[in-house]
Amino acid sequence: MTVFEALKWASSFLVENGRDENVGEIYLRHLLGMSRSQLLAEQRRSVPQEKWKKFQHGIREHVGGVPIQHIIGTEEFYGREFVVNEHVLIPRPETEELIYYGLEKMKRLFEPGVLLQAADVGTGSGAIAVTLKLESKRVPLEMMAVDISNEALAVAAENSSKLGADVRFFEGDLLQPLIEEGVNLDILLSNPPYIPLTDRETLSDIVIEHEPELALFGGEDGYGLYKRFMEELPLVMKETCLIGFEVGVGQGETVADMLQATFPDAETEVVHDINGKDRMVFCVRK
Repeated sequence: MTVFEALKWASSFLVENGRDENVGEIYLRHLLGMSRSQLLAEQRRSVPQEKWKKFQHGIREHVGGVPIQHIIGTEEFYGREFVVNEHVLIPRPETEELIYYGLEKMKRLFEPGVLLQAADVGTGSGAIAVTLKLESKRVPLEMMAVDISNEALAVAAENSSKLGADVRFFEGDLLQPLIEEGVNLDILLSNPPYIPLTDRETLSDIVIEHEPELALFGGEDGYGLYKRFMEELPLVMKETCLIGFEVGVGQGETVADMLQATFPDAETEVVHDINGKDRMVFCVRK
């Protein structure tokens, strides 16, 4: 069995079963420890029998509804490999953009070299907290991360340790642990649950059956967590601060209005992602 033949089988099998045909390439690259360019250059290379068996099993598992990230055990995010499992949301590319734009705004708002207090609320795998800590070289951060799920925090702590990011973890509901600690934040970035419960039927079985509902749904209209944030943010944010939220498509203006009402002196901005969709909202107080 060659690389070409393995990929051809996987592509056909995945398409026949209504799954993304690119999953075969992703999984085979993982099993063979090859980059995409290497895999494409070595189409005639033989796939060892044990790897071929494992490849078939994994592809069949995925067709059965298991996310390929759970089969592999990791997902790439901002150029780093993050451990993921059924206790955390699998990091998405949209969240990479939240971090990118957040870092750009941090550079403009804060003086270089001054230690700032930053938090990622609803951290899940720790993708935002770990990445922000490691990427913010100009502005040093005391990074904090909060999640209500102890199982999620265990995954986040593993990623923090594995990737060498110094992050303080808090178990609790939204900002409550930080309020109790008397923390005052310069920066908050968060990707809270924002899918309306009414959209449940539109989601893939892969998402519904294998990712935590706690990390997906934001109440009937999708705004439940944002509304609660607005009550708690004034208790922790400093006078000069940056707040950034990921939002669902079509939610940008509503969340921006919420932030403007909460902080009338602030500048709010809806930012569109690479696909032109309103996926981020930022609030800056100077």
